[in-house]
Amino acid sequence: MNQDNNKRPGVPEPPRPDGRSLIMLVLFLLAMMFMYFNIRNMTSPRTVESTYTDLTKNLEKDNVKALDFDTGSNEVLFQLKSGEARYRIKVNSELGSGLVQEAAKRQIPSNVTTSTDFLTILLNILPVLFMVVFFVFMFRMITRTMNSKGGIMGLGKNTAKLYEKSTGVSFKDVAAQEEAKESLTEIVDFLHNPQKYADIGARLPKGALLVGPPGTGKTLLAKAVAGEANVPFFSQSGSAFVEMFVGMGAARVRDIFKEAEQKAPCIIFIDEIDAIGKSRENGGLPGGNDEREQTLNQLLAEMDGFDSTKGVVMLAATNRPEVLDKALLRPGRFDRRIIVDAPDLRGREAILRVHSKDVKMGDDVNLKELAQATPGAVGADLANIINEGALRAVKNGRQYVKQEDLMEAIEVVIAGQQKKDRIMSPKEKRIVSFHEIGHALVAALQKNTDPVVKITIIPRTMGSLGYTLQVPMDDKYLMSKEEILTEISILLGGRAAEEVEFGSITTGAANDIERATAMARKMISMYGMSDTFDMMALESATNAYLDGRPVSNVSPETQTKLDLETKEIIKKCHERAVALLRANRDLLTKASEKLLEKETLSGQELVDIIKEFKGEDFIKESHENDPKDKQSGEGIRNLGGEDQLAPPVVDEPKAPQGPEEES
Repeated sequence: MNQDNNKRPGVPEPPRPDGRSLIMLVLFLLAMMFMYFNIRNMTSPRTVESTYTDLTKNLEKDNVKALDFDTGSNEVLFQLKSGEARYRIKVNSELGSGLVQEAAKRQIPSNVTTSTDFLTILLNILPVLFMVVFFVFMFRMITRTMNSKGGIMGLGKNTAKLYEKSTGVSFKDVAAQEEAKESLTEIVDFLHNPQKYADIGARLPKGALLVGPPGTGKTLLAKAVAGEANVPFFSQSGSAFVEMFVGMGAARVRDIFKEAEQKAPCIIFIDEIDAIGKSRENGGLPGGNDEREQTLNQLLAEMDGFDSTKGVVMLAATNRPEVLDKALLRPGRFDRRIIVDAPDLRGREAILRVHSKDVKMGDDVNLKELAQATPGAVGADLANIINEGALRAVKNGRQYVKQEDLMEAIEVVIAGQQKKDRIMSPKEKRIVSFHEIGHALVAALQKNTDPVVKITIIPRTMGSLGYTLQVPMDDKYLMSKEEILTEISILLGGRAAEEVEFGSITTGAANDIERATAMARKMISMYGMSDTFDMMALESATNAYLDGRPVSNVSPETQTKLDLETKEIIKKCHERAVALLRANRDLLTKASEKLLEKETLSGQELVDIIKEFKGEDFIKESHENDPKDKQSGEGIRNLGGEDQLAPPVVDEPKAPQGPEEES
């Protein structure tokens, strides 16, 4: 008969013993032993350690009053006639028996005993008792943990964060991702009105994969879907499924899907799914048992196994879609791939409005101008700029944020804080001044270039000794060959100015040369802008959303030709910059001296200096853009491999940091 059936109603179940009872029992026994030792030591006569030689000498002198031999502990206790103290020696059984016989011959009171003291017994069994209690306690704790959490220390239990009611985020909190929101709105509508789709025979997409660069708002979009649908939302990182013990990742996958089916309709979101979803082609060793592969296999099985009519939707995010397993991307698992890309000009302005709604802004704040100054920026960058601007306003003791705070925040994100403790010598300051004006003039004296808005020679914490800031009027998605060559010439304008003025070169052009080389190389290897190789793809991009290094697809001989043609492009662009600055030597000197005096020049101040030498007509002509070139784009970032706010900055001359950079 089942024991539970014998319980009488209304009678409380007797309390079960737990680990605390055992601990209290052990502590009680230890306390009793301590008290016993103290009482025994206080009541018993004082015992002094002695030696076998002392005892035999006292026996010969007939100075022993009494003698006892304990066969249990092999101890001889004796008293001398000259005092009350008891002496103790440790002997073997033969010597002990001999001493008792010698005492009997001399008519000394003697006694042979075998100790059966409770303390002695307890001391013998206490270690064994302690080990038994310890193992019983550990066994009970592990058993209770396994029964309550589904595994040792809960390793098999999913650790996903669960939003029961709402994530607190809706689509109105996500700006500039209209296409992504449109794709996800259908999922929200299905969760609200599943019958409408079931009547026509449509089924809910089992999963949607959010793909895009870091900081574009993939996680925020997933939370917004759950907030709009008002359903439970399980949020988990891909790396949280991988544990030290084999099989725990698969157990967590099973557990999260089991719990999701109980709370359906709901959404499961796995961030950075590439941690467990990498292709199995290059997985574990042959014949091995890879933990990530087991976890992926379990995820594939679960996504195939659950019924889409129950309303369990799978969302995942990654910025490395090329490494994901093909089985994970097929229809029926992740039915949709939603691109969450960097925002355009209008999108950046909308994102700035979202992040600035809780910030006190001054009347002079122009968010459109701020959006124009941040091409290539993603949502995380723009949020950081707004926060940096607010921090600067507080630092200056104002109650609101001004436009100058936000523009300075852009420079802080690009080049770091102003480094006030770096004092350059007059000679170095002059070199940096000509270097920066060289960039600015090469940009201003050519057509179809982005206007220069600021030139400075104030050092920054990121290592730059100065920089020239260009801001594109429109976003660009395409660049012509001529535009790329012009950008390379602008990048090399700083080094060209040093050669024209000083006849020598410095290490300040290291960053310029690196970026110019990357742009020239991509012209030949990826964009098909080469007369030698025509439209042959010599390199292929990897990790497009993370700006990974290109992979070469050619032989070493072809690689050598690629290097030579890259060198030729850079050489021609360099000669073009040098010729341009030599033809305008007086203008270069005048502008550099002005920058050296003021340390910072605005774009308008540079234009005024150019007007003195070139006239009003030259300024108008140089900034007339050909309508056919008015395509939007992020230009330099995509072509030059820069995924940051660096595109407007054409130069960040670095201070020498060691033999490697100087070389």
